[in-house]
This record gives sequence, structure tokens and C-alpha cells, in this order.
Amino acid sequence: MNTMQIDCFLVVAETLNFAAAAERLHVTQPAVTQQIHTLEKELNVKLFQRTTRTVKLTPEGYVFLNDAKSIHHIVSHAKKRFEEPAGREFVLFSIGCHSQNELTLLPGILREMLVHYPALHPVFQVVPFQHLHQLLKEDSVDVILDFQKEFQRKSYGTYKELMRIKTMCILPENSPLASKDSLSIDDLKNEKVILFNPQLAPDCFNPTQRTILDQKPMSDIYMQDSPEACITLAKAGFGIAVLPDLNLARDPDLSYLPFAGSESLSFGAYYNSTSGNPVLKLFLQLCRKQFSL
Repeated sequence: MNTMQIDCFLVVAETLNFAAAAERLHVTQPAVTQQIHTLEKELNVKLFQRTTRTVKLTPEGYVFLNDAKSIHHIVSHAKKRFEEPAGREFVLFSIGCHSQNELTLLPGILREMLVHYPALHPVFQVVPFQHLHQLLKEDSVDVILDFQKEFQRKSYGTYKELMRIKTMCILPENSPLASKDSLSIDDLKNEKVILFNPQLAPDCFNPTQRTILDQKPMSDIYMQDSPEACITLAKAGFGIAVLPDLNLARDPDLSYLPFAGSESLSFGAYYNSTSGNPVLKLFLQLCRKQFSL
């Protein structure tokens, strides 16, 4: 495995187009194809699904994407280190999460960390829920932010709760139901509902979704692949979105009502060990301070 293979893989994964990747890398398209074939042969997996019209990452490609990004960061920082004045150190701190929502929780914490570590270089790895903990198992990140895994706690390192997350019903502010303090499963009986794809949603949220699915025909359900897509349909009047309230930006044209009867969800940080990692210790301390837990 070499850096050219990694560069080709990352650019193709970003553009999903071999010709565009070749143009960006200033090489020929056959050269990019050869690099990917060699990498796939070395890894003994298919990284891309290719047809005459489309290029898509395979599940193995999604998993390797995080490794490739880590390798690229390490190589880039290694090169940069020797371009900087002697003695300049880089303090790398890698955070894994599943969406942009988590990143909006972090600016204040990172700002204070920068005071303690002026050479801090945060690295974010945003991946789907199903691949998130693989980063931690492979020591590709220092910490991941995720909902608590109820049935597999021992498999995912140490967990520290940072906050409790309510389940919210999101609907247009002019809806007749918007005047209520909360919505129940009975309130949703005659409404169309917008839900988060169970394959992409946090495991602990799926029981709430199953409760709704068990009482409604599929013709009344819109299943979406992201919270943003759910909110877009709710704003457009397709139905009521039901989502974990993880730092969802409040839209003035929408009402956000608690879903009555649903238990709050635990959201926090998973990590392998704080031993020998003072940056991680500081991060967890600042998280507890910010979220008052």
C-alpha cells in the first residue's frame, strides 16, 4: 500500500467519478483505475461498485474510508512537521461522530482546549452509526460521540454520559396539533409520520420507531436517511417528523413538541482509556462542564 493508492481512493470516494479523480490528481484515468485495482487486490475486497454510469462505495469501502483518511492525515502531518520550524509539535486529537449535529456541540470545548494545547490539531471522522464503533475498536480515534449502546456496552470501551436526549415531534407551526404541550401515539393516529431509516438510526431510538410503525400502515410512513431530510419533509407538510432532539437547529416555521411516553436517550462519549492521554482527559472534563453532568 502506498500514498498514491490512498490519494486515488480518497479522491474517487469524494467525486465518485474516475475521470474527475484523474483530472484532480493530474494523472490519466487508467492510472487511477490501476491504483484502485492494486489496492483492492492487496486488501482482498471490492472498494467500489462500478457500472457504466455510476460509481458507489461498497460497505467495505465505507469502512476503509476511515482508515484511508487516518493514513492520509498521518502522512500529511509527518510531511508538515518537517516543513515547520524545529521543535514545533502537533497534538493530534481525533473525534468520531455520525453527523454534523454533534460537531455543533464542540466549538466551545475545542476553544478551551486550544488554550491548554496551542498546537492542537483536531481531526473529525464522520461516519454512519453502524461503522462508528469500528473506529474505536481499531484505535483510529481518541473518542467517539454516540448514543449509549444498551446491549453491547462491554464491546465499546468506556462510556461517559454527557446529556439526556428527548424525542421530539416536529411539525409546521400552523398545524392544529402545534398548540399542544406534547404529542402522544394517539395524536399521531391520523397523521402521516416521517421517521429515520432504522438501519441508519441509533439503536436506542428504534424501539420508539417500532411503536409508531406497529400502529400505522406503511402508506402513512415516510422513511428518510437523515434528520435533515426528515425535517425538510415536515416543513413541506408531508407529515410529523419524530426524531431524537440532538442539537436540532430550531426553525421558526416549525413546532418542536416532546413525544409523550418515550424515554429520554443517553448521549455521551466512548473511549478506550484515558491513561497516557491528557488531551482526552481534558476533553472529557470540558464536556462534563459544558453539559453539567
